Amino acid sequence: MEREKVIVLDFGGQYNQLVARRVRECNVYCEIYSYKTELAKIKEMNPKGIILTGGPNSCYEEGAPTYDKGIFELGIPVLGLCYGAQLMMQVLGGKVERAQDREYGKTRTLIDKRSPLFSNTGSLLDSDKAFAGPLTEKELKNRSFDEADTLVTQVWMSHFDYISRLAEGFAPVAYTENCPYAAAQNTDASLYAIQFHPEVLHTLEGTKILYNFVRNICGCAGDWRMDSFVETSIKNIREKVGDGKVLLALSGGVDSSVAAGLLSRAIGKQLTCVFVDHGLLRKDEGDEVEAIFGPGGNFDLNFIRVNAQERYYTKLAGVSEPERKRKIIGEEFIRIFEEESKKIGAVDYLAQGTIYPDVVESGLGGESVVIKSHHNVGGLPDFVDFKEIIEPLRDLFKDEVRKAGLELGLPERLVFRQPFPGPGLGVRIVGEVTADKVRIVQDADAIYREEVDKAAAEYKTTHGEDPEWMPNQYFAALTNMQSVGVMGDERTYDYAIAVRAVKTIDFMTAEAANIPWEVLQTVMSRIINEVRGVNRVFYDLTSKPPGTIELE
Repeated sequence: MEREKVIVLDFGGQYNQLVARRVRECNVYCEIYSYKTELAKIKEMNPKGIILTGGPNSCYEEGAPTYDKGIFELGIPVLGLCYGAQLMMQVLGGKVERAQDREYGKTRTLIDKRSPLFSNTGSLLDSDKAFAGPLTEKELKNRSFDEADTLVTQVWMSHFDYISRLAEGFAPVAYTENCPYAAAQNTDASLYAIQFHPEVLHTLEGTKILYNFVRNICGCAGDWRMDSFVETSIKNIREKVGDGKVLLALSGGVDSSVAAGLLSRAIGKQLTCVFVDHGLLRKDEGDEVEAIFGPGGNFDLNFIRVNAQERYYTKLAGVSEPERKRKIIGEEFIRIFEEESKKIGAVDYLAQGTIYPDVVESGLGGESVVIKSHHNVGGLPDFVDFKEIIEPLRDLFKDEVRKAGLELGLPERLVFRQPFPGPGLGVRIVGEVTADKVRIVQDADAIYREEVDKAAAEYKTTHGEDPEWMPNQYFAALTNMQSVGVMGDERTYDYAIAVRAVKTIDFMTAEAANIPWEVLQTVMSRIINEVRGVNRVFYDLTSKPPGTIELE
């Protein structure tokens, strides 16, 4: 699909996906590439703009990630963030040194309102006395533009090194107490350097800054919208498939459901959806999926349900390593699809609900370390008996997938369903997977989600809005820990359930939700009393990063 794009060159920063996500919020398409991507390939892509991410290294050290100076001579606007800003200065003749005082966290920053980067910013904190107020002695020392041109804002800093001397042609446009060049620009060359992270929410006007770069400086039209994506995707699928047949793995989750809706709109009965009930779904979910997509549903497609629970349990017996479990589950998916395709006749294409974070986290985009393999992209067997794999959602982040689902007319209750991992409860059961463990986590999860939903509904009835603590994803998982307990005056030695709830916007970063204590107490009491084999309940407080949302 031909479209204008901005590319993100990843230097190993933890927020690489978040940068791309924020750019897309500006209705500009964005992709992530490793800093090792050759300059010739970047020229060939003809991007409207380039963003260099942060990273864990010091750019002046031997062997640190760097880039060809020619990237700054393409005539394409470049924005460096944190490490990317420091690298820009280092490569172009400036100087980067170890800072005496590390800056980390929310930081008061003074910006030059004349800079095109900061157009229409600096207004959110006019009344915030914690960040407004008179200049400090250090700020006065660092001041590099007139007070009349100065606005105050809050940004998120995270750096040990700092730019001590700007490269030729650059002028400072932001500073803090400890950072004389919090931002700098060379407008003649369309080069911009920002020491802080505009992509995180703690930089209060970060999205405005990125909007100014991609829309105003790069001149992007902002034509990345879900209505046009759906329309173009349907056209492309029809052209690609022709009169061929497509087989889709339908789990009933958001991603595969939206993929099914998109493909159904494009090719109708040429699509066969195979729903593999691997025995690792949430409680009663198999029947719910069939009710939506089966013969009684509203989708123009062929639906086949394969009950393969025992087959999976046999394959997973004795396996506890998470990556091995993922690959086994992925391999079995493909084997079953091959078998079903032979039953229904010739099938030309295999379709999958792969989305962009799957691609990046599996090490196929950017420079970040492989976090986990996904059965959609990382666990495929070497031989797949289809002409080609179609992944119609491969370019989309999760919230974009939901928007596409609404554009396709899918019901909101399905579109806004909680995310569910491809390997299902296989990665919500720590250690070996057995039928009894599946029963335990299914029952505990159903109780937990029921109580959270009930408490949220009661709050909304009383207050007219969702509670502030309402999580974006919440589930129960089974730990591999057993401990001593006492129930009915008898000693028990049973499992511990971990309940998790996170608040997040894009699922790239997340924080534990502050579920009311009385709700957690009810959940604990019900799980221990109603779920055979459990005598402890933990609440997982871990944020992402350093953890992932799923346990494995």
